[in-house]
Amino acid sequence: MKKIAHQVFIIVCSISLVSWGFYGHRTINHAAVFTLPTEMFGFYKKHIDYIREMAVNADKRRYAVADEAAKHFLDADFYEKSAPLDTLPHHWDSAVAKYGLDTVMAHGIVPWQVIKMKYWLTDAFKKRDFKNVLRLSADLGHYVADLHVPLHSTHNYDGQLSGQEGIHGLWESRLPELFGQNYDLFVGKARYINQLDSEVWVRFEQSFAAKDSVLLLEKLATQYVKESNKYTFETRGRQTVKTYSEKFSSHYHEKLNDMVEKRMQASIEFVGSIWFTAWVDAGQPDLNEDANFEPYIPDENLDSIYLNSKIIGRPETE
Repeated sequence: MKKIAHQVFIIVCSISLVSWGFYGHRTINHAAVFTLPTEMFGFYKKHIDYIREMAVNADKRRYAVADEAAKHFLDADFYEKSAPLDTLPHHWDSAVAKYGLDTVMAHGIVPWQVIKMKYWLTDAFKKRDFKNVLRLSADLGHYVADLHVPLHSTHNYDGQLSGQEGIHGLWESRLPELFGQNYDLFVGKARYINQLDSEVWVRFEQSFAAKDSVLLLEKLATQYVKESNKYTFETRGRQTVKTYSEKFSSHYHEKLNDMVEKRMQASIEFVGSIWFTAWVDAGQPDLNEDANFEPYIPDENLDSIYLNSKIIGRPETE
């Protein structure tokens, strides 16, 4: 018995998850493939494992690349207190001219990142650069998903300014992992987006408008369940991890009134529609011409940095 007692168990006192969580991002990219028309579906379905697994690389790069963090969020409340965002110029050059590049980068650029990557993807389609099409599609899916997260629109991104530390991982990771199997992720067919720039900002403003509810309802759920019942310990592999209890998570999830599911659905639809729009704008190239790529191989160097380093830039969950 003494030998067993001396086994090492690690107690993790915070939710160390980023963005939608790996489960969420992989799920969104995977589901987006099924929104595509026949002309695109065969190509994306053949490489669906790549599209799904590479969905998380953008988060891993936050441990290796200094400028990566800014691509995942925008602190809209630095510029304005409520939607609509009519003080912050939506055009990149105008925003930089008004506030300066350092300020804009410091407070995040996710809407502009989505718009820029769509044009990169269109160019890759035009060039029949199918390997780059896959890489850009996977990364674009990640940033589009982040665009739809309320806590990516505020400086109070982890509740650290309101005594709600950990809410980032709760909303984006714990809830989808607990309840996502019951979400309806069939969102219909991808559509052509006529005014991408405008729609990107509409989607972001929806996230910004929802942030206050995300924070308020967490406080109300804590009062209802009581602090002593808010957390639990779970065994994951050889680690014992402190996390939000199912009782608290269930109550908070119910109070959110399907918000997480709806934002995930919106992400899936928008990811597929941007892929489709980029393909149409490129002249609808025949994707059956693609080369047979090697099976997906994880980037061992990036994985090593991710597992053994600290996040660079805004520490959402640290």
